[in-house]
Amino acid sequence: MTDLEIVGPSEDYPITPKEHGTDFLMDHRHLWLRSRKQMAIMQVRNAIIYATYEFFDKNGFIKFDSPILSGNAAEDSTELFETDYFGTPAYLSQSGQLYLEAGAMALGRVFDFGPVFRAEKSKTRRHLTEFWMMDAEYSFLSHEESLDLQEAYVKALIQGVLDRAPQALEILERDVDLLKKYIAEPFKRVSYDDAISLLQEHENDEDADYEHLEHGDDFGSPHETWISNYFGVPTFVINYPASFKAFYMKPVPGNPERVLCADLLAPEGYGEIIGGSVREDNYDALVAKMDALEMDKSEYEFYLDLRKYGSVPHAGFGIGIERMVTFVAGTKHIREAIPFPRMLHRIKP
Repeated sequence: MTDLEIVGPSEDYPITPKEHGTDFLMDHRHLWLRSRKQMAIMQVRNAIIYATYEFFDKNGFIKFDSPILSGNAAEDSTELFETDYFGTPAYLSQSGQLYLEAGAMALGRVFDFGPVFRAEKSKTRRHLTEFWMMDAEYSFLSHEESLDLQEAYVKALIQGVLDRAPQALEILERDVDLLKKYIAEPFKRVSYDDAISLLQEHENDEDADYEHLEHGDDFGSPHETWISNYFGVPTFVINYPASFKAFYMKPVPGNPERVLCADLLAPEGYGEIIGGSVREDNYDALVAKMDALEMDKSEYEFYLDLRKYGSVPHAGFGIGIERMVTFVAGTKHIREAIPFPRMLHRIKP
């Protein structure tokens, strides 16, 4: 260095070399973003977004924008943000999936990428109230072919970060050999029932820090962590009980108590990063399921029309980009995976 010019002077900069608490840093998020680590995480995020568009373009998908505002409370109203729309209640979107299914019926393969909102009162390292979701819907793919697509997508995201942001991974001290392993090795696929049996078999092991589960119980985070760590690679758990999965999922042939779905669990304790399923395309079967659940079908009129006026076999999945950023970057908390996080007790800056 032979010369130095001060372009923008700063006096009493709030963030100093000393150790600061997380709340202080989040209060100064607009300045914390200038740190090397936070800049690196944003570069990882950018690479993942770039790779998303690249992957779906190469695989024949069309970008299909779903609305942010919805005129009904068809989803779980306890997790919806409500606002006034010229005197009529409106709700912020939780997912573009239902609208994307309309797109898939017209265009075959579609994807959406945008912000979604969940009014969950969860205070964990894996939850935000506003985050960015990629949803994809596609026609004429089987359950297994859908899993193949999801696996290829996740591997493309990891490769995209390795290619476009290697210096960021170095700054974050991420183990790139592990990331390369996740690309090179096939993802594991295990049925829900086999996963429960495996958890029961190992529940007395020294590293089994989870509660006992019976068949029919849902997994908690400790169970997801143990399962993915057991296999050492991202792991699809498939065919969950219909009792705690969404109404639109198609039953497993010959076993109506299970549905054709999958959650992708990331290793190293990062848990679920993808949820997907084969959608029920039969009108009568979907109506019967909604009646059994005592659902208000008037809230889903357009969705039922997609079956009533001709449908085809189709499937889809969704991924929260921040969870993927956290996993690939190797960070501990999801709040650092988005420029300005919105959480249970944080709406500023």
